[in-house]
Amino acid sequence: MNEQARVRRWGADLQSALAYPITSISRVISAILIAIVTYVFLILSTFPEMSIQMLGSGLQWFDDTMILLTENVLATNGWFGLALIISYAVLTGVAIVNIVAQLSVTDISSLPDLIGVLPGLIASGCASCGAGLLGFLGFAGAMAAMPFHGDLLRVGGIILLLAFLARAGDPRECGLNI
Repeated sequence: MNEQARVRRWGADLQSALAYPITSISRVISAILIAIVTYVFLILSTFPEMSIQMLGSGLQWFDDTMILLTENVLATNGWFGLALIISYAVLTGVAIVNIVAQLSVTDISSLPDLIGVLPGLIASGCASCGAGLLGFLGFAGAMAAMPFHGDLLRVGGIILLLAFLARAGDPRECGLNI
C-alpha cells in the first residue's frame, strides 16, 4: 500500500471513529456526559489548590469555581488554551464511547482479559490527563514550569487521541485481517 493510500485510509478511519458516537442517542448522550466530566476535571486541575479549597467549603461554590478557573485559563492560555481543553474533552468522550463499543464487540468479559486491555486504554490519552494529575498530586509547580502552561502537553494528548481513533476506526468493524 503506497503512502497516499495509507493517508486516505487513516483519514477515513478517523472519520468513522469520530462519527460512531452520533449513530445513536444513547451514544451521543454518553459522549457528551463524558466530555463534560473531562472538561470539569481538566478545568479543576488547572489550579488544584483553589479547587480543593473552594469545593471543600461546599458544593455551592462549584459554579463559581468553574467560572473563575475558566476565566483563569483564558487569562493565562488564551482562547487557544481553552480550545485545547475543550477539544481534549470532546475527543475523550468520543474515545471512551468507542472503547466501550470495542470491548462489547470483542466480548472481553472475564477480569483477566479486561485487566490485560486496561493499560492500552489508559495509554491512549494519558499525556494531557497526566498534566492535570500533576497538580492533584502536589506538583503544581511542575505545571507552571512547563512551556506554554502545558499547552504542548495538551496538543500531544490530542494527537495521541486522534491517532488512537484513526487506528481503531469504526469500533463495530475489526480492522485486523485474520
